[in-house]
Amino acid sequence: MERHTFAMKVKAGMMNAYRKRLGEIWPELRAFLERNQVKNFSIWNAEALIFGYYETGEGGVLSDEEESVKTDLTKRIEDTFEWISVPGQPMRLMYQDFGIVRESKELIRHRMFMTKLKPGCEEEYKRRHDGLVEKRGDTVTQGPDSNFSIWSAGGYIFGYDEIDTTMETEPTEADKKFTVEWETRQLEIMDWITNDVDWMTGEHHAASVRLAWHE
Repeated sequence: MERHTFAMKVKAGMMNAYRKRLGEIWPELRAFLERNQVKNFSIWNAEALIFGYYETGEGGVLSDEEESVKTDLTKRIEDTFEWISVPGQPMRLMYQDFGIVRESKELIRHRMFMTKLKPGCEEEYKRRHDGLVEKRGDTVTQGPDSNFSIWSAGGYIFGYDEIDTTMETEPTEADKKFTVEWETRQLEIMDWITNDVDWMTGEHHAASVRLAWHE
């Protein structure tokens, strides 16, 4: 399975138009996804930012005809936004802990977060997360987190996570302590956009809202 992402910023005053246009093209977009076996497609919004995530088979290539369909669908909505990621190019994968990916999403709670890196801090962000990967070693995370990945483009960070609700438990005091220490340190190099740390900082942030999903 290959994971793909994209990110955009909706132009000022165009959010209503973006949502309306997405609804207009959705039946054709859904048919396109089904024809090309694109799975687990979702579009997320916080403030003016849009993040998209989807999965395809290994090495899948669109035919010229399907590329034309994709281009046409994009043209019908792209006047409402500016690209953050580069169309046709992968966003930078900053961290991954895919664990055991659940094929069924019926008992999955999705979490998607966004942050803004402080100037010159992208490599430090990557270095810190590489340290987590090194510490984890060959251990495969059993859950509840699944298919967890963090991506970067244009100075922004976008995180995607699928959480098995049947395995969720209340965090221990040790868990809380680690989270507070980690997030406090992360605030040295980034600013939160979504509301993941409201409980810690007391500041109000935008919610991450899923605008669309196709299984």
